[in-house]
Amino acid sequence: MKFILRNTFLLVFLFSVGNINSQFRTKVNFGSDWEFKRAETNSNWEKVVIPHTAKIEPLVVNNQFQGTCWYQKKFDVSNSKNKKVFLYFEGVMQEADVWINDQKVTNHKGGYLPFTVDVTPFLKSKGNTIKVKVNNEDNPEFLPGKPLKDLDFNYYGGIYRNVYLITTDKLYITNAIQANKKASGGIFVNFDNVTKSEASGTIQVHLKNEYTNNKNVSLKYILTNNEGEKLEFKSETFLINANSNKAITQNIEVKKPKLWSISKPNLYSLEVQVIVNNKIIDTYSETIGIRKSEIKEDGYYLNDEKLYITGTNEHQEYPYLGYAISDEAQYRDAVKIKNAGFDLVRMSHYPHAEAFLNACDVLGILVMNSLTGWQFFGSETFQKNALQDIREMARRDRNHPSVIFWEASLNETQMSESFMKDAAKTLKEEIPFANNYTACWIDNENYDIFIPARQHGKAPDYWTKYNNGKRKIFIAEYGDWEYYAQNAGFNQTEFSNLKDDERTSRQLRGFGEKRLLQQAYNFQEAANSNRKGSQTIGEANWAMFDYNRGYSNDLESSGISDIFRIPKFAYYFYQSQRDANVILDCKLVSGPMINIASYWTENSSLNVTVYSNCDEVAMYLNDVLIAKEKPAINTNSDQLIHPPFIFKLDKFIPGTLRAEGYINGEKVVSNSVKTPEKPTKIELTYDISSKKINPNYPDMVFVYAKITDANGTVIPTATDEVTFSLTEGNAELIGENPVKAEAGIATIILKTTHFKKPISIIATGANLQNGRIEIRPLQKNY
Repeated sequence: MKFILRNTFLLVFLFSVGNINSQFRTKVNFGSDWEFKRAETNSNWEKVVIPHTAKIEPLVVNNQFQGTCWYQKKFDVSNSKNKKVFLYFEGVMQEADVWINDQKVTNHKGGYLPFTVDVTPFLKSKGNTIKVKVNNEDNPEFLPGKPLKDLDFNYYGGIYRNVYLITTDKLYITNAIQANKKASGGIFVNFDNVTKSEASGTIQVHLKNEYTNNKNVSLKYILTNNEGEKLEFKSETFLINANSNKAITQNIEVKKPKLWSISKPNLYSLEVQVIVNNKIIDTYSETIGIRKSEIKEDGYYLNDEKLYITGTNEHQEYPYLGYAISDEAQYRDAVKIKNAGFDLVRMSHYPHAEAFLNACDVLGILVMNSLTGWQFFGSETFQKNALQDIREMARRDRNHPSVIFWEASLNETQMSESFMKDAAKTLKEEIPFANNYTACWIDNENYDIFIPARQHGKAPDYWTKYNNGKRKIFIAEYGDWEYYAQNAGFNQTEFSNLKDDERTSRQLRGFGEKRLLQQAYNFQEAANSNRKGSQTIGEANWAMFDYNRGYSNDLESSGISDIFRIPKFAYYFYQSQRDANVILDCKLVSGPMINIASYWTENSSLNVTVYSNCDEVAMYLNDVLIAKEKPAINTNSDQLIHPPFIFKLDKFIPGTLRAEGYINGEKVVSNSVKTPEKPTKIELTYDISSKKINPNYPDMVFVYAKITDANGTVIPTATDEVTFSLTEGNAELIGENPVKAEAGIATIILKTTHFKKPISIIATGANLQNGRIEIRPLQKNY
């Protein structure tokens, strides 16, 4: 059966890759009990758990490991004559060769997309061995193609994302990428008509029959909302021939759907059962969400409500561990993005982990999905691989409600006209429905929206006067390069005479209050400028977190949080741009907010900036009212929903600054900062961001040692050396140790394995009272 095409609206559903366990299909984590070694060494095999990075790197990565490493594992698996056994690799960086019992079964090129291995023919009844050869050296034939030493990000080696062992019947629902069929494979759900009263569309299920005889099959669909209400329906019986595959399309209607949105990301559970002779032989469950995404003449609409999209860019990199982080860590990063006030993340510059996309679905974060690439256009083989990556990206992620834009182009790359035409066409072939938007940094007629960086335009207008009448514009990057290099072009290795402390947005937290305020002001000015463009539907700042990149010997520090996820002042500017009447899940930050962008020391500015989404703010110094102000509106704030507040003080007096926010004359929120006194102690905290530490599989959280005075005020100039020690628990500390504090905070990563018992950590420093913390498995982590 073919897909039903209607020229109306597109609804995308979420594909969940959570564990699927039943008597019909099993999906179990295959990450334990691996052995690893790098080819460059003659060392013995070491025991590791997947996700795993080929090498723990320093904080600033100047000489990243590139080379070959090996993984192996012994395993047993039940393999009856009617069963199929698959291994699903979410991501291996960046070329993988796989052997089962000394027989080579596959080669896979490309580090950011998954692949499936059918291991059924190679298994023994007992005592199987898998070996994986992994290489992350430069290779111009597949993406990103550009040598690491010239690249604006890093590609860290290893089996760095999850691996799953999947067993099914010989008649089964396929994997969308493995099936390798246009607009098919696996489960593909589309609703082309969505209103508040009804949503209608199709569910396509792709089946493969590896039996030697024909089968009469029916499918049962069970849709359950978050209140437990079920909608059940069944297909007619159909024939699927021996050793063949077939796609079945089922119409679906949902009355009064609970729509997915950025403030209420309602989700459903969809279960599909495969039935033969009145018996279930395969079943697959997904978590899905219903929404309508549309660009109209006057802007972008989500569920028929106009939305100016405020977003950010993110590189999926942890310090020391590179890309090898847990699903829970991915979720925590998404929480931080949502809490910062953003409603979109651009996946710069590659497809991110499936767990991160799942988190975006759960949290209500829109996504611009991105093809791997940056400033590199390779050979015919490279281009062919790029088009295949577009297909696989679409097949992996087409069912996510969060994905609204597809960057089916190579970022900041001079592509040929024929390639751009083929790239956009490829994405449309894979998702052949209306309101499926392709994006390119070149203003090209083959694409639906134009996504330049702000610095690609010319000051002072940049893109505010853009209007070609065909495409809307989304500012995909802004706030960094135009201030760093004064629009010096695309050569990001020309550093001489470019840095200026008074203008750059590249500010480490340790650079001090004045420079962090400059960074925040840069983002404010640029965000305000973006909103003056009548054709601009949204923006994504550069960037959410500081990160490493191959071509540079320092951290790229334009993040509004540092690489350890500690906020800078700019973080609170963005948080203030979400309306106070937007109330999110109780575990997220929303509602009225206020933040004083000052440390209030003798070196602080007497023009104190306060970020708030309130109507008025009153400022007190040592409980004496300084002033009650409205937002400060000028040419660099007049387009903002909530301009900052500025309070002018006559002189510095040590003590406490307190800001109180008012809405409709009622005080609703307050914030205080105290002049720091003598450093006396270390206070330990750890960051969970509403996601508990995984009790069964490896997880990692940041542990912060705050150097404070007797009142608990962080000393913003403290650079004391701190030593972290584990005194109890099954875990390890990863990072520099001892480590110098930056702006009063020293950070290390706590990596857990089987988190069943309490973990105790102590932090020590010269002339400071020790910090201690105990982390318990069953305590609430929010």
